[in-house]
Amino acid sequence: MANMTSSASAAQVAAELSSASIDQIEALVDRYSEDPRAQVQKACERALKRLSKERAERERVDAMYETMAQLGGEGIVVGVDEVGRGSVAGPLTVCAVCLPSEPRIWGINDSKQLTPAKREILAVRIAEVATAVGICHIAPARIDEIGMARALREAVAGAVADTGLEPDCVLMDGNPLGAVPNERDVVKGDAKVACIAAASIVAKVTRDELMVELDAEYPEYHLAQSKGYASAEHIQAIKDHGLSPVHRVSFCGNFLETARLF
Repeated sequence: MANMTSSASAAQVAAELSSASIDQIEALVDRYSEDPRAQVQKACERALKRLSKERAERERVDAMYETMAQLGGEGIVVGVDEVGRGSVAGPLTVCAVCLPSEPRIWGINDSKQLTPAKREILAVRIAEVATAVGICHIAPARIDEIGMARALREAVAGAVADTGLEPDCVLMDGNPLGAVPNERDVVKGDAKVACIAAASIVAKVTRDELMVELDAEYPEYHLAQSKGYASAEHIQAIKDHGLSPVHRVSFCGNFLETARLF
């Protein structure tokens, strides 16, 4: 029989549709499709738009997992990404993540495409789901000593080692480094490959938390806000106060005629 008008108020129906899970939307819209009330029909339209958006999002994430499988092949596959390469203070941080094909982590993406709050939620989910997670920080003094290219290779090797795995394939965002065996490089991989995206998220959240901690030690440099990058406020603070122990001296020559350390 055709759907009948619900005994619930239009506001109650709208609330039910608004709070429905993705799996519930189609059945609810079918139930209320012939309800003549304008508020209910608008709620049905919104719910169907939400369903369409979520399906597209899941297709995007599914494609990232499929690309991971295609590029990684059989065996143990680890994704790697870095954060902090262009920072003038704080460490270079590299994360390595091994993800199972199931369960999927919905919403996973290049960390730069996510809000800080979303990154933090996903980082917790990644920690729950991942087969292994490895982290490596390269300190500013070490970056000054050996240069960024070598520091990046050390960080990648350290992060992969920290997983405790011996991967058959290491999928890495960016250009070839030759940092680890079985390396396969994927340009813009953090937006294409699930395990690289996971690594980008964990690396970003981990380093951001560290920069907030360093801000408490060196509050004059605005590290919590700038995350160590060369914001206008950070540059001015360097000019006003010189360099702290967490600055990369080799990166700060443009800001000081004579870099001085505390």
